[in-house]
Amino acid sequence: MTDEPAQTATPPAPLWRRLLPLALLLVALAVFLALGGGRYLSWEAVSARYGDLTAFVAAHKVQAALIFVLVYIAVVAMVFVPVASVLTISSGLLFGTLLGGALTVVGATVGATIVFLSSRSAFGNLLTKRAGGALASLRDGFERDAFSYLLALRLTPVVPFWVINLAAGLFGVRLSHFFTATALGIMPATFIFASIGAGAGVALAAGRSVAFSELVQQPQIFLPLVGLGLLSLIPVIVKKVRGK
Repeated sequence: MTDEPAQTATPPAPLWRRLLPLALLLVALAVFLALGGGRYLSWEAVSARYGDLTAFVAAHKVQAALIFVLVYIAVVAMVFVPVASVLTISSGLLFGTLLGGALTVVGATVGATIVFLSSRSAFGNLLTKRAGGALASLRDGFERDAFSYLLALRLTPVVPFWVINLAAGLFGVRLSHFFTATALGIMPATFIFASIGAGAGVALAAGRSVAFSELVQQPQIFLPLVGLGLLSLIPVIVKKVRGK
């Protein structure tokens, strides 16, 4: 009878690594507040300064793209600032559908990863209390097939984005799976919303003011929204196919 090798406990991560996500979130929050925050990240503010913003993007495209990605990372990482949808539409408004969508995917994925890593730090307890009972309903899916479940959640944005980020970290999803599923899953909806912004830019360039509630009335915006609705049917179809 041979002795089984003793299992070695995984050493805890260094203190600096566990506190790094929290430090990044605090820095992002400080920068957001110092710059005036919500005053500049509303659709009214963006559309009112459309001429100045597009002129800056045209003159400093690389710098503007970098600033946009950094702002998006900070907004997603700060789960208490729900303006990501406005930024996603603004990406198409300022950079066009393709480049704006790509910049959004980068910013959203990196920001989500920061929250994902923060769930394993001291900041995770605060986020867990804010999420309430929403996390329990996600546990089974992550435990059965984490990658596929996360991909389905990203494709159909019904559960709040930050709750998914937190749940994935708490329920042991691998970092590589989280990053890949997030980037792939948010692409369709992201480019649809970026196209909404590009369509709104046509009206703003013609001198029309476009309220946020009026966006869906533009003909070049209606079809992308229909596409987003059809996109939400993908998990249902996949479930029926897998069941057969």
